[in-house]
Amino acid sequence: MGATGYGYYRMVIFFSMFTGYSLYYFNRKTFSFVMPSVMEEIKLDKDDLGLITSSQTMAYAISKFISGVLSDQISARWLFSIGLLVVGGINVIFSWSSTVTVFSALWFVNGLGQGLGWPPCGKVLRKWFEPSQFGTWWAVLSCSMNLAGGLGPLLAMVLLQYYDWRTILSMSGIICASFSVICLVFIKNEPKDVGLPSIEASAKKGGEEKKSSNCDSTLCEFLLSPYLWVLSLGYLVVFGVKTACTDWGQLYLIQDKGQTVLIGSSYMSALEVGGLVGSLAAGFLSDRAVSRQGLGTHGNPRHVLLLSMMAGMFLSLYLFRVTITAEALKEAPVWVVALHPLSVLIGLSEKEIWILSLGAMFGFSSYGPIALFGVIANESAPANYCGSSHAIVALMANVGAFFAGLPFSTIAKYYSWDMAFWVAEVTIAVTTVIFFLFRNIRTKMGHIPQKMD
Repeated sequence: MGATGYGYYRMVIFFSMFTGYSLYYFNRKTFSFVMPSVMEEIKLDKDDLGLITSSQTMAYAISKFISGVLSDQISARWLFSIGLLVVGGINVIFSWSSTVTVFSALWFVNGLGQGLGWPPCGKVLRKWFEPSQFGTWWAVLSCSMNLAGGLGPLLAMVLLQYYDWRTILSMSGIICASFSVICLVFIKNEPKDVGLPSIEASAKKGGEEKKSSNCDSTLCEFLLSPYLWVLSLGYLVVFGVKTACTDWGQLYLIQDKGQTVLIGSSYMSALEVGGLVGSLAAGFLSDRAVSRQGLGTHGNPRHVLLLSMMAGMFLSLYLFRVTITAEALKEAPVWVVALHPLSVLIGLSEKEIWILSLGAMFGFSSYGPIALFGVIANESAPANYCGSSHAIVALMANVGAFFAGLPFSTIAKYYSWDMAFWVAEVTIAVTTVIFFLFRNIRTKMGHIPQKMD
């Protein structure tokens, strides 16, 4: 039954989590998808909209951290399924409501439910896939968000031609809640739940490493691991800089660089497409490195790709800041002249193609590390704290996202967008250098038993 058993369960479990997390993400954004229709029926100003969406964001950050810790203590499939049930139920109740206060309260609970989704996924993936496959499947599973985020607005637009927003939210919520039962039935926490040997045990080579893998570290040993905080700092900066560019890049292009709204929107689309490719490439290529070198106690084969992509973030930010002006490209690389035939073919100027290329380059270079930080945090932690490890670095990433908001815009307000993006540029450069210096640090978090003579 060996390989056949693993293959069947992996397929069923992965499909259930992929579909389930797509529903998680779609039901996270349903209010945004139908917002114009809601505003036609109910009077809502910008502050009201901000309150509703912010309540969800705050709850999500809190819940994701708690969920990561809980995933080490209770069943991951129950946690994932309960979250789906809560999110679906809240969408149904939301469709019955009509006041800003109730909307905000319900969307706060939606955020709490949303946080129960991703940490169990990481836990289950680690239990079912070898280290040399973990990054790839992590990246593919994260594409469920891109799928729901990309198709969601189109699906909502089509449905709004036939149904009102309340019906759409009800239908979406009912499907989400119903699928939670399917996830509870088909997702299995680990191979031994269905009588198969543990992946983690079979992946180890040699008695000492096997012994190490079975050793549960204490919370203190885990939290005192320097690598946990090196990862957290790196993730904070990378996610903060990425959030700054996705939140303010369009405005920077329009207000400081004199570009059109269309070019600004196109830049954001190119960034997301590049990000999708970057996530998949990061998972696949880093898995190949792990397959060749294996995971030791010091350093990590994924570090080379991680550092390369962080350097790519700096380079694309630098070129974005210094080469784009309202008039023409300034100090652009020599190879930009090669874009002329393409510009004639698709009807865009060399400058516009260059801006979109920089967007795709930044997306590729930023979403790749985001995927890798999650993978590394999960696989480097002791088995009994892998969910907590991801929860901690994800919480630090949310701190970075906070700094990308008001503090970043304050720099732009008192100085300029150019200065704000220069600060982001320097920050990612310094962080890349620091991470390079610590690339061979002990990466195995927690307790490592002493070698027996």
